Amino acid sequence: MAKTRAQRKAERRAREAEERKRSDDGRESVSHAQHDTQVPVSGDIAEIEAMEAGIAAGAPEAQLETPDAPKPRSHRRAEAKAKKEAEKRQIAERKRRESEQLAKKQKQASAERQRGGVIGFLVSCWAELKKVQWPDRETLIQATAVTIIFVAVAAAYLGALDALFNFLVKRIL
Repeated sequence: MAKTRAQRKAERRAREAEERKRSDDGRESVSHAQHDTQVPVSGDIAEIEAMEAGIAAGAPEAQLETPDAPKPRSHRRAEAKAKKEAEKRQIAERKRRESEQLAKKQKQASAERQRGGVIGFLVSCWAELKKVQWPDRETLIQATAVTIIFVAVAAAYLGALDALFNFLVKRIL
């Protein structure tokens, strides 16, 4: 959440007062080697200080916002509204295309109905034959072999059952 100018000033004054208090103690709480390896300020504080320095230099606050800073509600609403409008336009365009395709299909169907019954039937048959995915030679041979083998197995099974029942009927009578 973005902080106001007054909040940033108050935080800066508090930090300065804390630093003065530490320096007034006269004793160093951190050794020199340890002091060199510590991070002097956090990223948030550094960002705030940079913004304050930019404001002091005369730059407007809007230009100093970072890209990841939260946007005001009005900007979010405007973006959401623009996104909804874009979605509505896409849906309307899709519906328009679908209605055009439907009208085109209806026009083709009415053109086919106007032809004579036999000629219309032959034209529709030819159109369906164009849509067929014809098998290649290898697939055709394989499907034919499977069919012939299945018919042979079924014929042998039914022939064996016929012979068995014929034998049983002759025994009973």
